[in-house]
Amino acid sequence: MDLLSAVENIVDLAKDSKLSPEFYREADKYIKYIGKKLGLTKEQSVLMAIFIEASDDQCIEARDLSKFTGCRTTRMIRYINDLDELVRHNLIIRSRSSKTVSYRVPPDVILAFKDNASYTPKDYSGMSCHDLFVEFSDIVDRVEDDEMDNDEAVQRFRMLIEGNTQLLFSQKILNLGLDDNEFALLIMFCHLFVNNNDDMVGFHSIDSMFCKRDMRYIRTLMEHGDHELQQLNLIEWSNNDGMGDKEYYRLTMNAKRDLFDELQLPSLEGNQVSRNMIRVADIKPRTLFYSNEITNSIDDLARLLEEKNYNDIRARLQEQGFRCGFACLFYGAPGTGKTETVMQLARRTGRDIMQVNISEMKSKWVGESEKNVKALFDSYRQRVKESPITPILLFNEADAIIGKRQEGAERAVDKMENSIQNIILQEMETLDGILIATTNLAQNMDKAFERRFLYKIRFDKPTIEARIAIWREMLPTLDMADAEKLAERYDFSGGQIENIARHYAIDAILHGNAVPTAENLASHCDSERIDQSAYNKRIGFNF
Repeated sequence: MDLLSAVENIVDLAKDSKLSPEFYREADKYIKYIGKKLGLTKEQSVLMAIFIEASDDQCIEARDLSKFTGCRTTRMIRYINDLDELVRHNLIIRSRSSKTVSYRVPPDVILAFKDNASYTPKDYSGMSCHDLFVEFSDIVDRVEDDEMDNDEAVQRFRMLIEGNTQLLFSQKILNLGLDDNEFALLIMFCHLFVNNNDDMVGFHSIDSMFCKRDMRYIRTLMEHGDHELQQLNLIEWSNNDGMGDKEYYRLTMNAKRDLFDELQLPSLEGNQVSRNMIRVADIKPRTLFYSNEITNSIDDLARLLEEKNYNDIRARLQEQGFRCGFACLFYGAPGTGKTETVMQLARRTGRDIMQVNISEMKSKWVGESEKNVKALFDSYRQRVKESPITPILLFNEADAIIGKRQEGAERAVDKMENSIQNIILQEMETLDGILIATTNLAQNMDKAFERRFLYKIRFDKPTIEARIAIWREMLPTLDMADAEKLAERYDFSGGQIENIARHYAIDAILHGNAVPTAENLASHCDSERIDQSAYNKRIGFNF
């Protein structure tokens, strides 16, 4: 005997038998064979045999079983618990619609019967975190396709979590001690973020996982901020143009950082932020040289950013109803020290820097760039909450995002640029922190951005006196007279002088020119100029 022959015999005897005691006596040895092979009761074995007979039908209803066996529908109700057990053992799949409940046999179960093998459900232990989320997605799909009810979905979620406690994700979820509804809601938020990159979760995205009564209760709690996941700082209202939107929710940055370490998601802004964080302890002190006017402006800004002054001023602005964020623009020619000034301001005032990589913000996918920019500001807000001293948000070389907006934009790329700019403008309106942007092209800046920068400092090329000091700072062994000649002859920025000093240092290592002079630096100065015609076609010095 094998499984299929046992099925054939049971089916032949069950047809119109009304599943009478006589049927069970005649089919006993076949029923016992299936029961022993699959670990089922006699009732479950009979039902399973009938399902295998009808396995070409993807929508087997209870009335089909009644019609085949000749039993009244009320008799089949007695078998509901047995059907539930077959579903639990993954031998059949249940689908629910608004009108009917139906069943089907999975292909791997049919194959097991064909091979006369006891069906062993897939082992879901020892999974990777990525595989775990694939299974979450499958469960959600089956719930949405009415192939699994809410209770069964929660059981499957728990089975996956409890069977994979080697994962930090599973450990952290279990340590929260959530009840079934809280647990299912958190798994749904995690699934939507990881599998769908969805950071604006509406109630329509999660209501399939809960009955109507539970969904109403969850919604009321969430709208009032009273849900347990909100109290645990795991979910929050999504930010829509700087305002809390009570129709949409998301995982907090804390939750993402805590739960998804193993996944290393490229879409997780927290990972990118961590890579782009400049710690104050890592900033090396450097001497910078400015005109008196720029020096005074920077000293004023440094005094404002000293922690005590910053907190006092911020509190007073709030009391008077003013915005309490500080947005600053450093603009001027390349190489004039704008970025390094931000670094030294951070070092002087004990602040970390969250540096924005604008190219990482932009995506070829429609809507993704806007999500990235929103996520950036959300991450900064979270950093402000977590940090004992407010960090600086640095948009370095921000020309690409603060330029004039495109009127009547029709191309997708122009629309995206405008949308990004609008988001940044709105975020600057509600900024509670410190934003500094640097640009070489302030003349192209949109007027809306100009109004939002409270401090605007122009960085001019250094004066002759400043250039002399920079030459001596970069090359301490350079004679004062030679430094004066170089400063007078070449209208270089500090960045250009640094390039020349580095180039000369490399040559000194290669060729042994240890002591710099105006004469042996002249060739490096001339090569620093790309457009020689702009400098009277003059090469070198007459010494």
